[in-house]
Amino acid sequence: MIDQDTRDRLLAEPEMILEDRDLMNALIGANERLMGSNIIDLRGIAMERLEGRLDRLEDTHRTVIAAAYENLAGTNQIHRAILQMLDPLSFEDFLKTLADDVAQSLRVDCVRLVLESIQNAEEPALRKLGDVLFVAEPGFVGEYISGGRNIPLRPVVLRQVMPSSDALYGERAGWVRSEALMKLDFGKGRLPGMLVLGAEDPHLFKSTHGTDLLAFFAGVFERTMRRWLS
Repeated sequence: MIDQDTRDRLLAEPEMILEDRDLMNALIGANERLMGSNIIDLRGIAMERLEGRLDRLEDTHRTVIAAAYENLAGTNQIHRAILQMLDPLSFEDFLKTLADDVAQSLRVDCVRLVLESIQNAEEPALRKLGDVLFVAEPGFVGEYISGGRNIPLRPVVLRQVMPSSDALYGERAGWVRSEALMKLDFGKGRLPGMLVLGAEDPHLFKSTHGTDLLAFFAGVFERTMRRWLS
């Protein structure tokens, strides 16, 4: 028998039982055992199915909430990086900001700005601009993004990678395991460029990830670069 204090409390607050799923399952199980094996409780079966649907809905709800928070965090990162990118007053400071502040905001380990040019990349004026700027021969951007394959070039490509050479990443090529490639259009009459984000984390950039935020970032970057190039 239930002691009188517990019984009085349950009678006063019956929702305590209704809100406890394990206790309700135990009561339903006890009721089914009392009915015997020759009686089918359709109401109990319906409740089990509803409970299963509720569990699936709760899982979906948690997944949606997690994705929303992740998207919000990504949006904040992009906004912060754009503001940092707009601050410098010289192209040299602009490249330094990419390597430091912007890389930290985007949580990447390496940033490279690839510019196709017929100019010699070893000229002193280019070398003093640091490791961020990579001057390549015409056609390099398309070749690198496509991997030498005859495929349409997407504006943003995310992929896991193990660089076969240190041409682009230099000393960091040994530990870059994923990268984001953003093809840049600098306007009519200019060769294309590419912004590269490299990461040691192989799961930071994957082909299954969305690219909307990086496409927006690349659009702002293109317009900023046009200002410097002009």
